[in-house]
Amino acid sequence: MSGRVYASILQRASSYAHTLSSTISFQPRPAHICHFSSWGTIRSDHLNFTGEGSGNWSQRGQHYSTRQDLDLQLSRVQINSILRSYEQIVSVPEFDGRGLSTVKKFESNQLAANTPNEDRRSAATCLQSKGMLFGVFDGHGGWACAQAVSERLLYYIAVAMMSKQSLEELEKCMENGRPVPPILQWYKHHADFNYRESASLYIEHLRVFWQELLDSEEHDEGMSPMDALNCAFKRLDADISLEAQVPLSNDLMKSTAIQVAFAGCTACVAHIGTDGIHVANAGDCRAVLGVREEDGSWSALPLSKDHNSQNPAEVERIKAQHPPSERDKVVTDDRLLGVLMPLRAFGDVRFKWSCELQQSILASLESGVDLDSLNLYQYTPPNYLTPPYLDVTPEITYHKLRPQDSFLILGTDGLWDELSSEEAVRLVGEHLSGIHLQAPVSPSERQLKLGQLHELLLKRRARASPALDTNVATHLIRHALGTGEYGELCQERLASMLALPEDLARMYRDDITVTVVYLNSDLARPDRS
Repeated sequence: MSGRVYASILQRASSYAHTLSSTISFQPRPAHICHFSSWGTIRSDHLNFTGEGSGNWSQRGQHYSTRQDLDLQLSRVQINSILRSYEQIVSVPEFDGRGLSTVKKFESNQLAANTPNEDRRSAATCLQSKGMLFGVFDGHGGWACAQAVSERLLYYIAVAMMSKQSLEELEKCMENGRPVPPILQWYKHHADFNYRESASLYIEHLRVFWQELLDSEEHDEGMSPMDALNCAFKRLDADISLEAQVPLSNDLMKSTAIQVAFAGCTACVAHIGTDGIHVANAGDCRAVLGVREEDGSWSALPLSKDHNSQNPAEVERIKAQHPPSERDKVVTDDRLLGVLMPLRAFGDVRFKWSCELQQSILASLESGVDLDSLNLYQYTPPNYLTPPYLDVTPEITYHKLRPQDSFLILGTDGLWDELSSEEAVRLVGEHLSGIHLQAPVSPSERQLKLGQLHELLLKRRARASPALDTNVATHLIRHALGTGEYGELCQERLASMLALPEDLARMYRDDITVTVVYLNSDLARPDRS
């Protein structure tokens, strides 16, 4: 966040609150999706508000801040409590009975701007094949799609990598009602939850997937990680689309399936094996490798590309899929059809289904379901002429591990809005080593005037400040939101960003999810091969 943005927070927030009437809402800052409101639950206390206390309430239960609400001062204890609520640190055994682990440990954290948080994360060890899986998922139009994908995608990937013999064992257990051998060892935060009402549906469709793999003559030893990632992304998205169209056993399961399909999420998943890392990305989450150079400095090696309008090749890919007459309309205002920022995503059937199918599915719900409460409505994006306009085919990269490869950062775009890949790697690297390298003062810097030299000194001093957090993901989030003009941590800036009321927070920052995976680079040394 630039100094100008920060300096305007108090002024603008106070000004907004001052001009609010009892029913005026804010237009949030551009996010993944415009024209669509986020899906949020309405608490009972919202509906029973009696007019006492601060703030105003709309007829739908949305709270709008007034000047009295804008207490942007938080103590260090409060700041730390907010930042550390969703921390996770997991150490991985060096030897798991099947071989040496490429992963030493991972550290993860989340900070919400939306209410509820629309980001999700996943981490698991493959028990019927090799390697570990890590994913970050950025939901839009609500959290429903990100929730479903975070629960299911890693299973699809793991099943695709399993041998036919292992899949046959799974199927025999299902047929005979015996316990199924575990496919994944999950690493969950205590606040994580699952769609329990849809568990049977998810298992049923995962089983159909492995049955089809069993019927394939080519599936013997299982897919390679690259093929498994590609297949799993596309198959899960197809299942999400199918589940919203077919009759289901109860209304709750049906409404959940439709919420998942009409919402959307981007995804970045890494499979870390003995020899290397495969990264599958669809959307604008990002994977960056932290590399320690011979001189002790840190460099960032991107393992994914953002799929948005800032990627010319991606824009050209989208345009090439539609008639020349639509060339100037497919991506407008830096958005797909002027609406959606990521150009690849799960769900988002409004950009995939025909208008007739969308209308038919929503009409089938209208008799017994309040569409407004589910954030569902009849809406067609402008210039919607030749769907589909969106798909989830991942862009997959492979990187063979080297001794200098130290860690992998997976983050949703809320992190990358605030930090560059290079800044994030430097922060993690210096946190890891405890060493803050400073480049020698250059000849040009020696010619600076006194005031400019003072600024340079402040910047160099800021880089040498000790870390406040044990968890490196928290360290990244703290710096993403609290870095001052000279690179120093600014308590006031951080407090302001964290204390903004729900209806203002999303104007200034996005949900942030970060997972940092520390690698056992010794495995890549020539003497270990």
